[in-house]
Amino acid sequence: MDEHNKETGHAASIWRLHETPAAAARQAHQPAIALRAPRCLADTGLPAMFVSQLVLKSMLLNGKSSLGDLIRRHCLTAPVLDETIGFLVREHLVEIAHRGATELDVHLRLTDAGCTLAAAEAARCAYCGPAPVSLESYLEVVHTYSVQRIRITQPDVHAAFAGIIVDAALLDSAAAALNGGRPLMLYGPAGSGKTFLAERLGKLLQGAVPIPYAIHAGGEVIQLHDPLVHHDARPEDLPDMTDRRWHACRRPVVMSGGELTLAMLDLQYNPNGGLYQAPPHMKANMGLYVVDDLGRQRVAAADLLNRWITPLDRGVDQFALQSGARFVVPFDVWPVFSSNLTPTELNDDAFLRRLGSKLHVGPLCVDDYHRVFDAQSAALQLETDAGAFDYLMHELHAPNRTPLLACYPHDLLAVLCSFALYHGDAPVVTEHGLAHAWHSYFGSDPEYDHQQAPAAQRTGRTYAGA
Repeated sequence: MDEHNKETGHAASIWRLHETPAAAARQAHQPAIALRAPRCLADTGLPAMFVSQLVLKSMLLNGKSSLGDLIRRHCLTAPVLDETIGFLVREHLVEIAHRGATELDVHLRLTDAGCTLAAAEAARCAYCGPAPVSLESYLEVVHTYSVQRIRITQPDVHAAFAGIIVDAALLDSAAAALNGGRPLMLYGPAGSGKTFLAERLGKLLQGAVPIPYAIHAGGEVIQLHDPLVHHDARPEDLPDMTDRRWHACRRPVVMSGGELTLAMLDLQYNPNGGLYQAPPHMKANMGLYVVDDLGRQRVAAADLLNRWITPLDRGVDQFALQSGARFVVPFDVWPVFSSNLTPTELNDDAFLRRLGSKLHVGPLCVDDYHRVFDAQSAALQLETDAGAFDYLMHELHAPNRTPLLACYPHDLLAVLCSFALYHGDAPVVTEHGLAHAWHSYFGSDPEYDHQQAPAAQRTGRTYAGA
């Protein structure tokens, strides 16, 4: 069996989504692995030549460097760098420019041969940050901290959604689907709160996970840590992690929207830097991945849905490098798909069969809509006239048959608030203010204007057609 088949077979045996409840329960109690700082070069899991080239590029970019500088830049330990520098000195690529009283007070500079080799390597791959971790180490960490190990209960859900107005039955069904390790689809009209609900489900992901700055796979560097989606956790949340090549982060919540293309779901190669950027669902490993506005992407919906078949079915995804080398990584996420289309309109039985639940998120009931309206009024520090809400319901919603979507109170009150601020009016929700906001928001004919004098009389101007 060749190396690729070994790796693929090994990953497929580990990353089974459909485990028995007993097996899942046993795994949930496995202790987290200790990510200890490497004590020697072999402990890093990286080729010695790669670490040597990283040090050479670092010195070429930053000039004469001390051992302490290299430790800080590349998150490696003094013993690892001592071993690497010893090799570079013996090969006449680096020379010691100064040796102080402490082991860290050692200053190094490149020789002419070292400059030539460093420049050639920098032209091939410009990465010069924290040393990557090996692909094998990353697989082990994702397996240990897998999101599939998380088990949530109804009290957990109620705590995460405290103060949020949402249908309890809908919330219980959504959380139960994810709790079972099954993908979830939320569908319904635009503005019904699908995206908010999907993102908020990330609050159920408790605990910290180790995220590597980069991964070394097939001789290439893949940048993984992204400050936009990987938010810092407390260092004490992972007390056994002393390897600084890993960053303690909260479980990630990553969202892709209408901008998503098929190419974005593969490794993104940067020819100028000679390195790769991980795709969004790989950055979401050990967390929540939301595909928002499914069916509105620039790529055909059928092609996009077909791309998810293997990851959803087997729990793994396969990537290819420019060299042709291929490797497998886990698809270890809680996947949530949000769409304005109904499952019937998506018309892809193979994809829909792999979803755990397909839940409709529709208009609110009157009581919930009133609660949202009051909450948004309070958030915008608006007072509300008596009868204003009834006017909204009976004079605006009812004649236009406009559904009670969760987005409307915030949007309408924001328009009302901006007009009041502009005119210097008191921040009060009135019938006239709601009517003005309604027609401005929906772009309909402002028939409410009979309450005011005609525009020509108010401004002294004559309008065409008046």
